[in-house]
Amino acid sequence: MTRYKSNLLANFAGAGVAALLQLAFIPFYIRFLGIEAYGLIGFYIMLQAVLQVLDLGMGPTMNREMARYSVQPEKTAESRDFLRTLEAGYWAVGVSAGALIAVAAPVIATRWVNIGALPLPVARQSFTWMGALAALQLPLTLYQGGLMGLQRQVLLNGVRIAMAILGSGGAVLVLWLVSPTITAFLGWQLLVTILQTAILGWSLWRSLPLPGHRPGLAPSLLKNIWRFAAGMSGITVSAIILTQLDKILLSKLLPLKMFGYYTLATAVGNGLYVVITPVFNATFPRLSAMVASRDENGVRELYHLGTQVMAVLVLPLAAMLAFFSHELMALWTGSPETARNTAPIVSILVAGTAMNGLMNLPYALQLAHGWTRIGLMINTSFIFAIVPAIIFLTLRYGAAGGAAACALLNAAYIAVGVPSTHRRILPGEAWRWGLGDVGPPLAAALLVVAAGRHLIPSSMTNGATALTLGALWVSCAGIAAMAAPMTRAWVISQGRLLLPGR
Repeated sequence: MTRYKSNLLANFAGAGVAALLQLAFIPFYIRFLGIEAYGLIGFYIMLQAVLQVLDLGMGPTMNREMARYSVQPEKTAESRDFLRTLEAGYWAVGVSAGALIAVAAPVIATRWVNIGALPLPVARQSFTWMGALAALQLPLTLYQGGLMGLQRQVLLNGVRIAMAILGSGGAVLVLWLVSPTITAFLGWQLLVTILQTAILGWSLWRSLPLPGHRPGLAPSLLKNIWRFAAGMSGITVSAIILTQLDKILLSKLLPLKMFGYYTLATAVGNGLYVVITPVFNATFPRLSAMVASRDENGVRELYHLGTQVMAVLVLPLAAMLAFFSHELMALWTGSPETARNTAPIVSILVAGTAMNGLMNLPYALQLAHGWTRIGLMINTSFIFAIVPAIIFLTLRYGAAGGAAACALLNAAYIAVGVPSTHRRILPGEAWRWGLGDVGPPLAAALLVVAAGRHLIPSSMTNGATALTLGALWVSCAGIAAMAAPMTRAWVISQGRLLLPGR
């Protein structure tokens, strides 16, 4: 549990720094580049997500297997051969994908993206740089998954923080002092990504025992994990279809300026992953190790603890972003027009992301037990049901319609996936998940923020608005923490430690 806590804190630090840098620098990017060029950044973010199809489920597999190797010392040499085998495949696929995107850059610039007033040569060069970045994406994912599985998340997040500072801060300096163009921005990101990939790859190899053992290709090791990897591959492909279809359609149907607004709203909605991803990354490898050790009581308690931590962290923040989206977007961007165009989309996307966050721990429980069928079945069935809805809502209501489709998808996933998980893995625990883990902090967050929405006047200075909303969020988070049983016990224990004489 000590390592779990340190990994959790490290993940929060890494994700928090990245999010703060994003919030701080996105307005500068828009100011230097313009909203149309920023739309190309949104296209690249979408492209990164789509390229996860090529992962074939091996990223989560790497995480799970390294966690299992960490509690099986007799397989130390095998872990190095396993890494070498996956590494060779990842580099081959990544370089091939990047080359294909670079070759297709002229077609993407003229036949797919509605570039508006952006010069065509600039758009072509941008997509070429995106191809080079794409070549590094899969190896980077592999190294990150391996370090997470080995529970070397303090090391991983130290590198992430350094690279986030270098990537964001350096990009602003490049745009300011060298060239305020999208190609200069992407070129700098490429240099930083090369450095990050090299450092994480070296760190992963150094973290494995038996440094004197010369690793070799061992395709036979893949026989032991092909069922899990195949299931993860199906889940990955179907999840990408479900989560990226709105962006794919909007990148085609909307002018680049409007797609830029949607990208900005998506960045805010995805900001919840600052707290979602650290909890998942700290919990999943620990659950996998406990399952491998057959520690059923430990699995149950860690699962409920992780779920309550997730709810307490996600729900107050989501409620604030949803209820005060216009005020927060105006404070952040300093542009009434941007706030007006993005606020409704932010509210909808935040609600969907919060529901996705609550589903992360049941999903981690599924993967820790090697049960990928449920996720694949749900995703596949939802594709046939939700794709027509996404297309209809996007074409009819534009960006807000695409966001609404995503929120409906996540609501349906909770309704189906949570009961199914508990019936299969933790029978009789569904009531505790809903009434004990999620329900109390959800009710607390909604009541506090709804009251704040009713009482806080709309006509305040920016400084007063920021202070008032900050105080409301702190109050909401504190009340939500006291509403959940396990987090309440932790808060009380920490309070006692601060008392005089303790």
